[in-house]
Amino acid sequence: MERAVQYLHPDVVAKLGSMELRARLVVEGFITGLHKSPFHGFSAEFSEHRQYRPGDELKHIDWKIYGRSDRYYVKQYEDETNLRCLIAVDQSASMGYASKGHITKFQYASYLAAALSYLVLQQRDAAGLATYTTDVDVYLPPSSKRSYAQELIRALEQATPHDATGTATALHRLAERITRRGLVVIISDLFDDPAEILQALRHFRHNRHDVLVLQVLDPREVDFDFGAAAVFKDVESGEELTTQPLQLKQAYRASVERFCTEIKRGCHAQNIDYVRITTDTPFDVALREYLVKRRRL
Repeated sequence: MERAVQYLHPDVVAKLGSMELRARLVVEGFITGLHKSPFHGFSAEFSEHRQYRPGDELKHIDWKIYGRSDRYYVKQYEDETNLRCLIAVDQSASMGYASKGHITKFQYASYLAAALSYLVLQQRDAAGLATYTTDVDVYLPPSSKRSYAQELIRALEQATPHDATGTATALHRLAERITRRGLVVIISDLFDDPAEILQALRHFRHNRHDVLVLQVLDPREVDFDFGAAAVFKDVESGEELTTQPLQLKQAYRASVERFCTEIKRGCHAQNIDYVRITTDTPFDVALREYLVKRRRL
């Protein structure tokens, strides 16, 4: 059981061979963690399983889950699709950043997107994917077919960070392409003008979509712990700056907090869920936020 839960940690997941394996093991570790945790209510969110009740036929018990969790869960068979979920991943050049000892923001975002896709399809909901820079690069509309996970994961494996940041413009264009109401999950560092980002998010709400924003940052982008001296390079423009991080740390941290707080408040004002996570955060944090959102829809 502990072996399954360890796959929730980014540094462990990064060592796995394929995106499909990463997605599957992250979700399995997440489900195992739910069964061990006090959040029993979350387990009922899975359309595929529910806890055993007296009178249920023994043939419907999932013995694999019992072997992992020592709890009885019954398989359910529901054909209808309850939710359409589109996962939008920022693949602009800024997402390619990683401080020493961490995976890049894009790696984290793509692993998370793959796991979310796998989880959504496990629930018999429909999952789709969009990747974007200054425009929508890839758009795969939501589908509930189990085999669709392979197509979504393949698209994530082929994507690489490039080009300038244009989150606001790309999200406006994405909002125009989604034809049916659903949940939009946005995974990005949100390095764009906050007012313009919030205006783009308002576009989704105007079209009656529910929205979950996952802002992914590197730990050093939050704490600015770079030591006594450092050379900073803009990954999009190539511009370099030599400076003394210790002298800038307090002002930098305050600026980052203002930036994130402005987006967070703007999201809450529009009834949009917002979560800030760093690339050393276990994946179950974001997956649990998705389940909380899913339960309310």
